[in-house]
Amino acid sequence: MDIAAETILNSLRDGVYVTNRNREIVYWSKSAEKITGWSAEEIRGKGCFDGILCHVDNAGHSLCGKAFCPLHRSIQTGEMSNVPIILFANTKDGRRIPMHVTVAPVYDEHGEIIGGVECFRDLSETYKDLQHAKDIQKSILQANAPQDSRIQFRIHYTPFDVIGGDFYRIHQIDKDTYGVLVADVMGHGVAAALYTMHLHSLTDRYLELMRHPEVFLFFMNESLNALSGDNISFAVAMCAVIDLKEQTLHISSAGMPYPLLFIKEELKILKLTGLALGMFESSKYDVIKLPFHRDDKLLIYTDGATEINNFNNEELGMEGLLEILKKRGYPNNPQISLETVEKDLLEYSNNIHLQDDLTMLEISML
Repeated sequence: MDIAAETILNSLRDGVYVTNRNREIVYWSKSAEKITGWSAEEIRGKGCFDGILCHVDNAGHSLCGKAFCPLHRSIQTGEMSNVPIILFANTKDGRRIPMHVTVAPVYDEHGEIIGGVECFRDLSETYKDLQHAKDIQKSILQANAPQDSRIQFRIHYTPFDVIGGDFYRIHQIDKDTYGVLVADVMGHGVAAALYTMHLHSLTDRYLELMRHPEVFLFFMNESLNALSGDNISFAVAMCAVIDLKEQTLHISSAGMPYPLLFIKEELKILKLTGLALGMFESSKYDVIKLPFHRDDKLLIYTDGATEINNFNNEELGMEGLLEILKKRGYPNNPQISLETVEKDLLEYSNNIHLQDDLTMLEISML
């Protein structure tokens, strides 16, 4: 039985559209019409970036440029989606609907990439539950960065999915002392997000111990180890305490990437070690004490900022992250945002989007 490809595509529940290398739409399926309200006659020949769908991701990034556009990156890298991406698109009547999207390059008979194909499904019903979970998680990630003229906190968090497995907390211990926790749960998605809820509960339980980071991490580990039982489930974490009166930094690590301390223009890589939380009972954690003066800056980040592979399967690593920061003039360029750093990370990547949750927390003495 010979059935035309267009007939097959028009029979799918998912919307499908195909573009050339310039992202001009050359095919728009019947389901794409039904989901968006845009007819093929209205769409064909236009660029997918021409203000029609106006894609944004769950973090609010516009996807119509080149840096964050999954379809553009698929065409450029030759990589297809390995998991569906959740993003939002405009319909003809002005509604913005959540979609599950997959993308892939289109090849000609000579193996050359000539365009890209995107499949999308209306996720409105399922997304209501995910959004509710996101709102709950967002409420526990309210860092309440203090309004203190002596110190500044900047946070950038992008989950891999609608909800994620990174966790952070800023706590004012007293009028001159602040505690910070950044944690990264194994995996991402719903299961990891549920684990962050437990981290939140434990952080509240042991908050009075945060003044001593190594003690705080010890008791967090004991509780998480008891929770995991035979299941292999753990979180890496970094706990730091800043004393503004003494101008000191106390910091302990439980398996997190090395934090970066910028003292004036000099970089100091804090090579802290420690076992991940929840792995072994009675794990001990070291603490180091350092001076932390005006114009000094500390950057704590999860491995979503370093475990990124390029087209040659070369991992960015900490050295690559440092190179990106250096090119941007960090930390002396006041115009650089942590979102800009994320954009540079994505440009290095050979993937459609970053493959893990990303958290960057910057602490600056003023």
